[in-house]
Amino acid sequence: MCDASIPSKVEQYEQFLNERLKTDLSQVLDQRDKLYGEVAEYLQLKTVIERVKESDYKTEGLKTQVDLGCNFYVQAHVPDASMIFVSVGYGFFLEMTHDEALSFIDKKVSIINDKIDVHTKDAAKIKAHIKLVLQGLQEIQNLDFETEKPYRDVLS
Repeated sequence: MCDASIPSKVEQYEQFLNERLKTDLSQVLDQRDKLYGEVAEYLQLKTVIERVKESDYKTEGLKTQVDLGCNFYVQAHVPDASMIFVSVGYGFFLEMTHDEALSFIDKKVSIINDKIDVHTKDAAKIKAHIKLVLQGLQEIQNLDFETEKPYRDVLS
């Protein structure tokens, strides 16, 4: 390879690394984190539903606090808590019994976890590409980084 073209190749690889691979990795990790947040919300809802099922809401109703926004809470009394509204996606809510809601939550969490696995695999592929580009840059520039030195076990 001609020595004059090395700096331009290095610049192209660095540009690809910084502008494409690192932004793709950031986007995939952000999407995965958003999905983790959704799973946390569904698991929190599941816990609340299980507590409501255990309580004596049929005779006494349900006393709770409702967030009106900006962490401003008011006390509320729900006379019949046998049915709840669950967000099923795209801004739609569906009225369900507690058992239906728990079943829906389990299925929804399973689907979201599958999406999380896909994003995790994508992130691993992008990280592998980043490592490959870095190794290519190292070869182009003829840099010799020392590999890990073998260590001696002191205890044996």
